[in-house]
Formats: sequence, structure tokens, C-alpha cells
Amino acid sequence: MGALPANLREEFLGALAFLTRLPVRRLGDSETPEPELAAAAWAFPLVGVVIGIIGGGAYAIAAGMRLPPLAAALIAIGATAIATGGLHEDGLADTADGFGGGATREGKLDIMRDSRTGVYGVLALVFSVALRVVALGQIATGWRVLGALIAAHALARGLLPPVLRFFEPARSDGLGAEAGRPEQGPMLWSLGIALIVTLLASGLRPGLSAVVAGVAVAAAIAWLAQRQIGGYTGDVLGAIEQGGEVVALLAVAGWAS
Repeated sequence: MGALPANLREEFLGALAFLTRLPVRRLGDSETPEPELAAAAWAFPLVGVVIGIIGGGAYAIAAGMRLPPLAAALIAIGATAIATGGLHEDGLADTADGFGGGATREGKLDIMRDSRTGVYGVLALVFSVALRVVALGQIATGWRVLGALIAAHALARGLLPPVLRFFEPARSDGLGAEAGRPEQGPMLWSLGIALIVTLLASGLRPGLSAVVAGVAVAAAIAWLAQRQIGGYTGDVLGAIEQGGEVVALLAVAGWAS
């Protein structure tokens, strides 16, 4: 880490600490103030690379134990969820519950604040996990699974800064509002890094398919959130990450069939 300038290192570690449950803060400079999340937005796709490597490693271990591809895929998805503390899965479930069960904007936001998971949330999680497992099972080859996971996690997180920049928070408190609005520079770096990583990790044609699908899903969820609750929340950002991750893996799997 010493090769990075101190501010970039701290921003990367700050993004890693926020988006995962990995014990990384002790690697930073204790005398440097923790960076604002918006300033660290450029590093979101790099955090995705770390999570993808964790998932790919788990898949390789499971495959090395001669487990069936679907079982190895489920273990890989479980490993990524453990690494993030289920942060994005929780956001997806809360968003599905709020959008599906609330009759008014305030009602939807109240449901999304509730820590209990309803039917819509459970169904959303089941579909998310199942689609990702099936996609990885289709890809099957260990190094291709690693590339697909790196691409999907980098792309899904790289799409979050544009939402933070171009949409308004739905409420004045919570993780969504506290994240802040990234400047144009960090946002463009996030998109650029996500694009390069996706293409390098999954190949040109699968990568382009994943990028198109990811952008479409992120835009659709952001637009729906604007209609439903007047903007984004931390839960909506989690839903966007999950949607991007799912369609990216499916797009890569389509080229493996």
C-alpha cells in the first residue's frame, strides 16, 4: 500500500471499510482523518475487485474439493456476502419491501427503515442469490468464475457514484444522505476503473454486454426510486449494486453457454 499517495491510500481504505466488514482501518494512517465517502467514490470498483477475489478464491477451494459447480457457486456467493456483511443484500430486501408494500412515499420509507424482512424482501433475496448461483454454475471454469466475479462486483459498485451525483437523497438522514455527492472527477474515475476492470476480467464482448446490462438496471432502479420515494437511500444503493451484480454475471454466463 505504500506505493499509493497517502490520501489515495486512505480513501481506498475508507471505501473498503465502509463497503465491507474486512478489518482494514488499522492498515491506514491513524493520524490522517477518515476521508469522506464521496471523495473515496473513485475506489468503489477497486473494493469490488477485492470482493470478487474473495468469492473467486472460495469457488476455487470448493471446486478443488470436487463439489458440484452449483454448490461451489453458492459457497462463492456466501463468501462475498460474509465479506460485505450482507450490506447490499439487506438494501435489496428493504427496497423490495418498501416499494412493494408501501402505499405512500412516507409509508415506503417507514417500511424501508424497519429491520424486519417481509415477503417482497425474501423473494428479492431468493431471486438474487439463485440467479447469481445459476450464472456461476453456467460459467463453471475456475479462472472464468474468478474473472466474472471481479467484473460483476467492480461494475456494480462503480455504478453507484453516478447515482450519488445525479440524484437526490430521499431523506436528510441515513447512509444515503451521509455519503455525500461525489465530485465529477471521482465519479468519472469510478466509471473508468469499473469499465476497464470489467473488460479485462471477463473479456471484450462479455464485458461490454455486462456494462450495457448493468447501466440499464442501475438507471431503471434509480428512476423507479425517484418515482417511488423521491430519490435514493442507502437501501436503494444496495439494490442497485445487487441488480448490477446479477445482470453482469448473467451477461457473462450467456457468453459461456
